[in-house]
Amino acid sequence: MKTVNSYNFAGKRALIRVDFNVPLNERFEITDDTRIKATIPTITKILNDGGSVILMSHLGRPKDGPTEKYSLKHLVNPLSVVFGRSVKFADDCIGQSAIDQATALQAGEILLLENLRFYKEEEKGNVEFAEKLSKLGDVWVNDAFGTAHRAHASTAVVGQFFEDRVCGFVMLAEIENAKKVLDNAERPFTAIMGGSKISDKILIIERLLDKVDNLIIGGGMTYTFSLAEGGKIGNSINEKDKVDLAKSLLEKAEAKGVKIYMPLDNTCADKFSNDAARQIVGRGEIPDGWEGLDIGPASVELFSEVIASSKTVLWNGPMGVFEFPNFAIGTNAVADAVVKATEENGAFSLIGGGDSASAVNNAGYGDRVSYVSTGGGALLEYMEGKVLPGVAALE
Repeated sequence: MKTVNSYNFAGKRALIRVDFNVPLNERFEITDDTRIKATIPTITKILNDGGSVILMSHLGRPKDGPTEKYSLKHLVNPLSVVFGRSVKFADDCIGQSAIDQATALQAGEILLLENLRFYKEEEKGNVEFAEKLSKLGDVWVNDAFGTAHRAHASTAVVGQFFEDRVCGFVMLAEIENAKKVLDNAERPFTAIMGGSKISDKILIIERLLDKVDNLIIGGGMTYTFSLAEGGKIGNSINEKDKVDLAKSLLEKAEAKGVKIYMPLDNTCADKFSNDAARQIVGRGEIPDGWEGLDIGPASVELFSEVIASSKTVLWNGPMGVFEFPNFAIGTNAVADAVVKATEENGAFSLIGGGDSASAVNNAGYGDRVSYVSTGGGALLEYMEGKVLPGVAALE
């Protein structure tokens, strides 16, 4: 695999697939620029070599072609600030106008293309569409790990039209850090799995049972485990059809000698709202009409102790509905514990994208853990042992 470090971009137009699918508020302002900042080293290396850069990305999930809300033009000014130069914008990602703008680029210049997903062909992995994209550059760089698990036109298919296919720094770091956790973890190794559904995490949990010493389970999926234990969960989110699966996971963990840690208590609410009435109850003791929205203080204490004694920590998924400040206490406490283990115990901590990354970054801890992944689904699939099309296209 060619990497950005080993390639000289002098005089080349680099067509880079980045993941600029960033959250925007109602004024189209970026609320979390983690993904943009992650691409700075790759883009800077290319520009410093004397190359020019054509950036392609998706934003959101536009249903019916071009939509103001999902236009990448909203990123032009923030990108110009980040890179200290005026970023040019093409109002289409293919076609003669885009080709003309790309061809006219001078060394050190940046062109941002309009949202790839304004064309249905992007997500379908359409070969003709990929070929049209390929006309814009001399070399293809994939630095979008967050979409590497999709066989889309820009993330994988376009690679066949380039002799030079180069792996960006984000992609390389993601793969290296995932491998470090999966293949060279220092022990004790603790995985923290949160989120609402067991069905989303079943494959990764099963694979981790062969790797970890401790598995902490939080978030909405714990209520399905509570059902498996015969507990009461009130109105809490659950997957009744996954109760047998939950039981079998617990049995497998026991057979493999993995210690499973479930919440000892839950903070529950009388409605799904930040200003709901709250009470703390033991696991499996949630009254009718109430729903669990966070882990309770005894769980925080237990989980923090387990994390504190770990040398490798993998965290994917929040402990509760962390979008509500009153129910973000458990998630924030886990973030605190992971930072403490990293800084005080020398643990290697990998934060697995998505909501966990947001929780860590929002708390200002992004640079106090070992690595924050920018790819939620992609990291999970990589760790499940699946081949990622975006990575395979570089090999």
